[in-house]
Amino acid sequence: MRNNLLLLILILANLQLNAQDILGKWKTIDDETGEPKSIVEIYEKEGKIYGKIVDILTKNRDAICKKCDGENKNQPILGLEIINGLEKDDDIYEGGTILNPENGKVYKCRLKLEEDTDTLQVRGYIAFLYKTQYWKRVVD
Repeated sequence: MRNNLLLLILILANLQLNAQDILGKWKTIDDETGEPKSIVEIYEKEGKIYGKIVDILTKNRDAICKKCDGENKNQPILGLEIINGLEKDDDIYEGGTILNPENGKVYKCRLKLEEDTDTLQVRGYIAFLYKTQYWKRVVD
């Protein structure tokens, strides 16, 4: 009986830890219209956090990144890696960048999971100027 209780506690603790993870799929929301725009999958690679657009929820599914520079220039937005090289520092992920495919600009990035664990605070910034979006977790 005691072993079963311990096993149950371990399983529940593991589920709670997984629920608080930023890894997975997130729905982005248009700042102006409030409409869903895309699905970004956040994943870990070599100890760092990355994110790529895995679905476009608007009519323009074939959009390309015309204003991007370098290797992203004229690449399809679908499949584009927009979050690069973040590292965890306590409950915040930072130290990397985020690309805005609409204007082609790259910003420093910070991600933080809100207390409800279904909302991800996404902040792009240059110096002390920043913009924050709130993405919603996609449950498969």
